Formats: sequence, structure tokens, C-alpha cells
Amino acid sequence: MSVWLSPRQLAETEPAERRACASPIPTHVVSNGEYVPPSQTVQQRRVEGETAELADRFAKPLGMTRRRFLQTSCGMAATFLAMNRVYGGLFSVASAEAADPAAAAERVAALRGQFVFDVQNHFVRDDFTWDGILALGEYAKRWNPLLKEEGVTMRRYKFENYLKEVYLDSDTKVALLSAAPSDTPDNWILNNDQLARARAIVNELAGSRRLLCHAVLTPGQRGWLAEIDRCIEEVKPDSWKGYTVGDPLAYSLWPWRLDDEKLLYPAYEKMAKAGIRNVCIHKGLMPADYATSFPNWKFARVDDVGQAAKDWPQLNFIIYHSALKPFLTPPDENLAAFEATGRMDWVSDLADIPARYSVTNVYAELGTAFASSAVTHPRHCAAMLGVLIKGMGGDRVLWGTDAVWYGSPQWQIEAFRRLEIPEEMRQQRGFAALGPADGALKRAILGANAARLYGLDLHAAYAPAQFEADQLAAVKRDYHIAGPARSNAYYGFVRRRA
Repeated sequence: MSVWLSPRQLAETEPAERRACASPIPTHVVSNGEYVPPSQTVQQRRVEGETAELADRFAKPLGMTRRRFLQTSCGMAATFLAMNRVYGGLFSVASAEAADPAAAAERVAALRGQFVFDVQNHFVRDDFTWDGILALGEYAKRWNPLLKEEGVTMRRYKFENYLKEVYLDSDTKVALLSAAPSDTPDNWILNNDQLARARAIVNELAGSRRLLCHAVLTPGQRGWLAEIDRCIEEVKPDSWKGYTVGDPLAYSLWPWRLDDEKLLYPAYEKMAKAGIRNVCIHKGLMPADYATSFPNWKFARVDDVGQAAKDWPQLNFIIYHSALKPFLTPPDENLAAFEATGRMDWVSDLADIPARYSVTNVYAELGTAFASSAVTHPRHCAAMLGVLIKGMGGDRVLWGTDAVWYGSPQWQIEAFRRLEIPEEMRQQRGFAALGPADGALKRAILGANAARLYGLDLHAAYAPAQFEADQLAAVKRDYHIAGPARSNAYYGFVRRRA
């Protein structure tokens, strides 16, 4: 986890683990340290209160404490009931799931075999030595007594906890490990060789192909094309990852555009020739004051995507975060703009590309865009999904969670499985229904679309039985027999209450 918050900004936050209600679904926007999170909304505070009330009601007959109840599948259901009380009935959930462990277990069992391919995961390398991380931890000791006991180790962001949160505490079957560049090499959370090494360790442990990895691009920097050649020969990445803003966490000397023929097209030629055709690009996620605080913000737009995709039909351009721009703008403001115009900043620009450029090789990825909007205003989240699916097609939207920054991805999986676009919004905007948890559209987005892009055969090696037969499945069975409970921990920072 990379943190670039100033002392003044840090004073506005507190560790997410200290939140009052240990809800399985965040009741704040959780920052990974790259930005100051927005304040908890009135609705989020209401969800927190409703969750506590429902947890106390349902936990007592089961002989559980509130905290223990919220670590169960019943507790997860109760939280969606609380969200429906506040936001309206956007989530499919029955009271019986919260009251009856058997009913909750029946639903869990019915969906356990669903293929979930998370195309955006992260953890921090063991030898990460940037001093800013240690300084942050020392600063946070005043808030979190646990840090005093453990020391500033960033254990929660490391490999072992990543395995637990993603593979043992969620329904994720396959994941794609990613990283981010920096103008300062020591500030990379994982370099390309470390990405490949983690992939090898997980797949050896599993005895199957459970983890894929990126190789990160740094266009314009010295030796970057030679690094592509080296990665093709030695790293053998499953796809590429690039940040057109250059360094996403600081002013960068190396921003770039996807349609820069002189700079990027020689790289595309190498990628196409090597048969590594998936090019994943970070877009959007700008701070509220981006026009004055982030000099390279124009490179975060999607105005360079269409021409590059048209010129390189043999490549797939996967736009991470779905280019959601107004990351920290109040959700009611975003939703009001959408309901007035039918458009959503930068997301609609992305969704327009297939029709505008007559291309079929542009995709949207949901990491952080889904997580942040689902917990601030699920109606806004539903609108975003409607825009993407209508413009791009349900076969060109990919599931990603940005785990492990937000803890286990299971709450995001459950939120997506249960979410529906309101009928009146569907009628007004011509949006398709998302459908049931195991319906065709949600199956496609949660895994089948990415499986197709990455050549995973869901009828053979990646059929549901595979994930009950490999070594990682055996570890997961033993883990659950031991009676684990989800920690419901989110790893990052929330806005301090006034």
C-alpha cells in the first residue's frame, strides 16, 4: 500500500479498522492512502445504525455477540437489509437469510461454485522500503494500539494475508495481480519480476493456474521498450498494465497517450507479435480538486482510447476503474447530474467508444469504481453499470475489486450479486436488468468475460469441479472446517468524524 498523504491530510483521517461498526460492508469510503477519503454521508451513517440494530436483533436468538454475528453470512444479509432500508430496495435479500443460518448457508452453497475472476488485485512486496510507509505507520500509532503491539510491518498488506482474504475468505477462483509504476523505482509496490514470482508461488501451491499477473509499462522512461522485450522472454506476463498519467501518486515527468503513434505503437507491435494482447490501462479516479492539484489529469481521460483501439484491433484495451472521474465528488451530486443528463463524467465517454469508433476491443473494469459507489450510493452504482452495459455490451465489462486494499473482496461479490438497476431507471434510460445472482449477465461480468480474454476454458480446465479438486481448494476446506470468521477488516483510512 503506497501512501502519499501529507501530515495535514493524515490528521483528517483515521485507520479504517477503528470504525465503530464492524460491518461486513464498509460504511465509509476507504482510502488506500492515495487520497483523502470523503466524509461519511448521512445515508452511510444511517446504514451503520440500521446494521447495528438489525445485528443486535438477529444475533440474540443465535446466542452471538453483534461482532460475531456480523462475521457470518447472516450478518452479511443483515447489512444488505440495512442498506435497503436506507437506499430503497436495490439489493435482493430476504429477512430469512439474516435470521436463519440454514437459509444463509443454502444461498452460500448455491453460489459457491460460481466462477469469479478478479482482474485487479494488489499486495505489497516484503522488501518495500519507501520511508513514507514507515512514517505513516509511526504517525498512525497514536490512533491504533494494535500497531504498537505489532510494529509497523504492513502485515495486512503482505502476501500471506492477501492469500487469506482473496482465496480463503471469498468466492474468488482466479485473480490477476497488478502493480503501479513510479518515477522513483524504489516506490514500486511490486516490480515485474516480483509479480511473476508471486504468480508462480500461488500456482505451485494450488497445483493449478489460480493467479495471473501483469507486467507494468513505463512509456518514455529510459529502457522501457527493452523492458517489454525482456518481459516477453523472461516474465511472460498474462497482460500489460499502464498508467497514462505516469506516476499515479505524484507529479510525473512521464505521462503519455495511448494513441501516440511514435511512442506507443512500436510497443503495440511487440505485444501483438508476442500474442500478449490484453492492455490494461488505469483511467479516471481523480481527486475533487484535480484541475489544480494533479497536473497530468488530462492524461486520465479516455479521449486517447478510441483511435488506438481502431488502429490496433488485434489488441484488447481494458480500461481500469471504468474511467470513473468524480471519485470524491459527493454521490448525490453525481447522481443528480446523471438523472438530469443521462451521462456520467468520463464513464459515458468510455461507453460511447464502441459505437463512435466502430470497435469491439475496448472493455471496462470495475475495480474501486464499484466498491466506492456501492457504499456511498448504490443507485449511483446501478446507474454506472447501466451506462457501461448499454454502451459497451454486457460481454465487455470485467470484474475487479482492487483487493486487498479493501479487505476481502467477498462483500463486493455479494453486493454485485444482489444489486439491481431500479425498474424506473431501466425504463427511462433503456438499461437492461442485471438479473439474478447466477444469471447470464452477472456470470459474464463476474468471470466469463475475463476468462474469454485470458483463454481460460470454463468447460474444461476451469469448470467448477476444478476448484473443488486442486490443492488450494483442500486448504480452503480445512480452513472452513476450523471454523474461521471473516475479519471484516478494511485496510486503509476513513475520514475522521467532525
